[in-house]
Amino acid sequence: MVKPGTTCGKGNLPADTTSFVGRKSEVAEVKHLLTRARLVTLTGVGGVGKTRLAVQTAAGLSRAFPDGVWLAELAGLQDPALVAHTVLEALGVSDETGRTPAAVLAEHLRDRRLLVVLDNCEHVLDACAALAHALLRAAPGLRLLATSRERLALAGEHLWPVSPLPLPEPGRPLAGGAWLRYPALTLFAERAAAVDPGFAVTPANQERVAEVCRLLAGIPLAIELAAGRLRVLTLAELEAGLGDCFRLPGAVKRGGEPRHQTLRAAVDWSFALCSPAERHVWARTSVFAGGFDLPAAERVCAGEGLPDVLAGLVEKSVLVREAGRFRLLEPLRQFGRDKLAESGEAEPALRAMRDHYLDLAVRSERAWFGPDQAEIFRRTRREHGNLRAALDYSLTVPGELETGLRLAWTLWFYWAGCGVFGEGRHWLDRALALAPEPGAERAKALCVNGYLATLQGDNTRAIAMLEECRAYAREAGDDVVLAYATHRLGCNLLVGDDVGDAKALFEEAQARYRQLGELNSNVMLAGIELAVASTFLGDLDRAGELCEEACATGVAHGERWAHAYATYVQALVALGRGDFERAAAHGRQCLRVKREFNDLLGIVLAIEVLAWTEAARTHWEPAATLLGSAHPIWQAVGFPMFGSRHFGAPHGECEARARRALGEGPFEAAFRRGREFALEEAIAYALGDSTPSPSPGPARMTPLTDREREVASLIADGRTNQEIADKLVISRRTAEGHVNRILHKLGFASRTQVAAWAARLP
Repeated sequence: MVKPGTTCGKGNLPADTTSFVGRKSEVAEVKHLLTRARLVTLTGVGGVGKTRLAVQTAAGLSRAFPDGVWLAELAGLQDPALVAHTVLEALGVSDETGRTPAAVLAEHLRDRRLLVVLDNCEHVLDACAALAHALLRAAPGLRLLATSRERLALAGEHLWPVSPLPLPEPGRPLAGGAWLRYPALTLFAERAAAVDPGFAVTPANQERVAEVCRLLAGIPLAIELAAGRLRVLTLAELEAGLGDCFRLPGAVKRGGEPRHQTLRAAVDWSFALCSPAERHVWARTSVFAGGFDLPAAERVCAGEGLPDVLAGLVEKSVLVREAGRFRLLEPLRQFGRDKLAESGEAEPALRAMRDHYLDLAVRSERAWFGPDQAEIFRRTRREHGNLRAALDYSLTVPGELETGLRLAWTLWFYWAGCGVFGEGRHWLDRALALAPEPGAERAKALCVNGYLATLQGDNTRAIAMLEECRAYAREAGDDVVLAYATHRLGCNLLVGDDVGDAKALFEEAQARYRQLGELNSNVMLAGIELAVASTFLGDLDRAGELCEEACATGVAHGERWAHAYATYVQALVALGRGDFERAAAHGRQCLRVKREFNDLLGIVLAIEVLAWTEAARTHWEPAATLLGSAHPIWQAVGFPMFGSRHFGAPHGECEARARRALGEGPFEAAFRRGREFALEEAIAYALGDSTPSPSPGPARMTPLTDREREVASLIADGRTNQEIADKLVISRRTAEGHVNRILHKLGFASRTQVAAWAARLP
């Protein structure tokens, strides 16, 4: 079901790139623990395997959670305020309203049954704990599996300490083949064979392998790093080197967690064996908050032969390479940050990282008005974590604030065009609060933030920001900023139903743009929004001319995002002229383009106009279904039809006519069917790619909830209450409650009656 925000698919767990060794009993026990506890936290030192255990456990529970198992990776976060944003992003939930991300998540999860893995909570522990507390209270079907070096300290939290892999006892010789009983040795053997295909554990070397694993305390990451060294070292040299490492003065300090010190010593030894160039790159690439590509590494690391250095770090299992990008595992990234700080190079490395992503944002913003928009969207989304790190650096380091303002407003195309209103407001609000003095960068940030606020329905704040921007532009004589501020104030008046004044501002903005020689996607929107105002004022001919002009500009420059909005207005014009075929064709074309950008506003406007077109054709059931599918998307965007009388009138008329024609019951059934579509299902239906059954089946006509229907089917299978609880990962008491409610709702007195009833369902 699509709720405020839209989820596609049933999870986002990463595919395994290496085998999962050992831990079968731990997986089973954590899965069982999740049947009794709604919050389970895996604790342990870095590198011990918390993330891998969590992901494997979650993957094994996928069938128990009909709304999916999801991984939210928090390691790259520096701003605790973005924890909820990151979870929304992981769940694939888009929300463009002004609500807090935590509130959006709570509403999205309220009626769902899913498992969310919060990975690497320790550095944003308080924010994770607060979010977990709020979500568990709001969503009874939610289970949380957290990984952290510290507990979240919430009531009801169950801890599962993750231990190193089992090892053979020292001093007791291994029998032939006995090494296979020890996951630590198995892991070493598999990873060693990956770098040296001729390597195998034999009776002759198994004691040496066991000693290497004992030196590394059975910590998986340390074992993998050591095994990677067999590319250049013999097993005997590896054992001797590790032995020397742990005998060095200061290698293991008094106090502190011994296992953590073991990992630190092993990583130190691995670092020492790297070439100077490799150590330099390891330390400097630790500034990336997630993956990075070769151009980013070249900007931050410099130096000759960088591709070969990166390849060497991949061979040594320090870097992971996936789909042309590199990343450091989190414990190795933290180690690299420590080494970078010790070197005194942290500041220039961080600044270089920020400058790289600022340049990327500037280039992307300039190229947005062109044929590469879809690729720019994908690339910007791919670099989202690094852009966050660049923004955080700019807004926390003295002297960098103006650059932070510039980066925040330069990303307008991503915030406004690709469904990231909420996070855009977060960064712009933060930057503007830190930079209250008038200036050009502040004015541009005010203009972008005012536009986002308008789209979210926060009109009071939007007007205040846009009026401040316009006042600055007039005082400073900044004609470019004045044109944009005038344009965005027109948008605010348009959705506020002051159509005449909005039209005047759009015309003023257009004149200013022409005088300045400005032409880009925003300038196109001014003409398109003027066309909307003309449509509302009944001047369809003028609206049509403006749309044709915008479409011609889009075609000439390969621009598609704003062009699609012109196509939407063309649908309105065609509908007003009674050309229903053309209206539907324009609506579908707009929808196809907006899907590429995850532009929920464009998506829902297109679905709306398609619903109105179906009603105009007297196709009442599709009209009602489309209205239903638009309903939850509007909840994600903000106010339905912007709360506008002019936008809302066709919607209201469509609904009233379809309800009268179908009758109350059939209309509600069709509307409910559409409302329960996932986002991609809603789009597919609107495009005619998928046609649901025209009448609801028995499952939809029953008074039972989805969960209760699932329990009823398990009763039909002969399951006891305890077996139902185990299957659905709920408590026995909860299962009993479901059974009692089913009996009451269906008016039955026995489980046999429920079983017979459930057997008749399709």
